[in-house]
Amino acid sequence: MPTYFIAGIDTDTGKTFATGLMARYLLEHKKSVITQKFAQTGCKGISEDILMHREIMGMEIQEVDKDGTTCPYVFDYPASPHLAAQMQDQEIDIKRIEKSTTILEDQFDYLLLEGVGGMHVPITLDYSLLDFMEEKKYPVILVTSSKLGSINHTLLSLEIAKLRQIPIKGLVYNQYPANSEFILKDSIQVFKTYLKKYGFDCPIIEIPELKKGEMSNVDFGKLFFAE
Repeated sequence: MPTYFIAGIDTDTGKTFATGLMARYLLEHKKSVITQKFAQTGCKGISEDILMHREIMGMEIQEVDKDGTTCPYVFDYPASPHLAAQMQDQEIDIKRIEKSTTILEDQFDYLLLEGVGGMHVPITLDYSLLDFMEEKKYPVILVTSSKLGSINHTLLSLEIAKLRQIPIKGLVYNQYPANSEFILKDSIQVFKTYLKKYGFDCPIIEIPELKKGEMSNVDFGKLFFAE
């Protein structure tokens, strides 16, 4: 079954919102889909990002959410996963996350695995999310935004993905906060240029700025159904 890794160029770039929208799109196309969160910091109980996914998907909380399968590590301190785990006298075990992924892959047609923070976030002191992505080689959907600094973060992410031979399936451009029409148009041109430069033959999907409660009809077909 297809498992996609949803990575962000940074924290607060919109990857949780994008993950929920992509899952909703697959549901609307009659696909069995679930989301997983690699790890969650800054909350207790069920991962707040998983809760957002379900809300966007129009889906009730699932048993695999309640039992922690969709997010095996939730830490209350809002910090990098390695530090948040350390503050609760824990260390993240990748095998536990992989076990959850396998369980979900056996039950659903599509799995969208959302990362945490940017691509090079430490999971332990000597192992990063980037190392995980390099090892697993899941097709990566990279979420970027229109915030100032996003061009730099996006191009660095693309370059390191190329260096580490991480497959980029597509780029999702979250237009929020859409403060400048000039930036919105220019960023797309820059991203297209550099995708070509680094040898990535993949689409850019744009998510428009949405008001609270609005749902988008973004067509993610080029990410999931293109030959």
